Amino acid sequence: QPQLVESGGGSVQAGGSLRLSCKAPRNILSVFSPSDMAWYRQPPGKERELVASITSDRSTSYADSVKGRFTISRDNGKKMVYLQMNSLKPEDTGVYYCNQVQRNGLTYWGQGTLVNGPS
Repeated sequence: QPQLVESGGGSVQAGGSLRLSCKAPRNILSVFSPSDMAWYRQPPGKERELVASITSDRSTSYADSVKGRFTISRDNGKKMVYLQMNSLKPEDTGVYYCNQVQRNGLTYWGQGTLVNGPS
C-alpha cells in the first residue's frame, strides 16, 4: 500500500473547478498530524513546482500563480489533504503530486493525478 494516494484529477473547461484529495492510508494519526503537507505539480515538459503547502499548525502558503484560486486544507482525523482549484486556466495543466514531510524528516510522494486544464 502506498504512503500517499491522490485522486480527483480530470479534465475541466475554462473557469471550471476540481478538488484533489490525498490520503495517507499507512499513517497513524500521531504521524500524520505533525506532518507538513504540500501539493506540487509538473506541467508537460517542465520541472516539478510547489503549488501550495500546509503545515502541522495549518499555516498555508501558495505559489503566486494560484493565489486567490486554489485552497489547500487538511483533515487530520481522516488523514487527508485537499486542494480546491477554482477558475482553472490552461497553465494549470499537469500532474499533481501530494507531498508529505514527517516530523522526523522523512519525505514521501504520491503517484500523481493528472489535471487537464482548459485548452
